[in-house]
Amino acid sequence: MWNRLVMAASFSVLAFALPGKGMAQGDVKAGEKAFSKCAVCHDIRPGKHKIGPSLAGVFGRKAGGAAGYRFSPATNSSKVVWNEDNLDKYLENPRKLIPGTRMAFAGVRSKKERDDVIAYLKTLK
Repeated sequence: MWNRLVMAASFSVLAFALPGKGMAQGDVKAGEKAFSKCAVCHDIRPGKHKIGPSLAGVFGRKAGGAAGYRFSPATNSSKVVWNEDNLDKYLENPRKLIPGTRMAFAGVRSKKERDDVIAYLKTLK
């Protein structure tokens, strides 16, 4: 009986510790390097916009929520909140997640690279 309880508890801890579906397991350093493609249009300093909005604090923010940036009507009216799943979809194909977005970027095909960039974006405050 005791062995079964210990084994069940071990599996519970393991299941809790392992990432679930949709959880990005990216490398922050690799993401920072990959972000150089994004940095052409996006700044990481709060309130500093370029062609695209600042990505400081983007994780958990509603799409179109960066103060002081003029977003497309499509982005403003979307109900998208930037979490791992939505960022992954957007980075893969921006126009598929938000049709009518002004984001002039074809997307990132590599799942690993998207995960890395997402891991980096999560560090930006």
